[in-house]
Amino acid sequence: MELKPTNTKQILSVMQIITWIAYIGLCIKTGAILISFGVSFVNPEAAKDLYKGLDLDSLRQLNFAYYAALVSFMVAILMMKAHVFYLVTKILSKITLANPFKMEVAQTLEKVSYFLLGTWIVGMLSHAYTSWLLKRTGEIFDSGSTDDFLFMAGLVFIISQVFKRGVEIQNENELTV
Repeated sequence: MELKPTNTKQILSVMQIITWIAYIGLCIKTGAILISFGVSFVNPEAAKDLYKGLDLDSLRQLNFAYYAALVSFMVAILMMKAHVFYLVTKILSKITLANPFKMEVAQTLEKVSYFLLGTWIVGMLSHAYTSWLLKRTGEIFDSGSTDDFLFMAGLVFIISQVFKRGVEIQNENELTV
């Protein structure tokens, strides 16, 4: 079963809308946490509901530096995820069915893989920090899961290399015509 070009165009358009929605949603979540964190400087009660029931009040009362570090990890991970979605929206806007292999797309895919790898690294550091906090405070704090990001980074990197090779082949074909 072969996809018609119009179906592929529609799928790419829908995917672009979905990635924009994800990007905007992650930006809103990041902003909400940052604003709540800022408010918690003045009003410690804000730490009880940082974002959608996220209660870090006990950690804030124990040690403000621990609290600030945990929120920083959460914000860093969210910002990196948002940037990945932004890059994907750029990729989807650059892809054309007539000439899909472009160096700009390949380079942006490579950037995506690096940001995914970076997100995994920050996630692992965050996990190590929350494990350390568990030993120190006896409480479990969740900063979000980033387990799948290493696999995704590798997969996207491979796809970026395929795109680079596609660009090379496409350029060779243009030169021989």
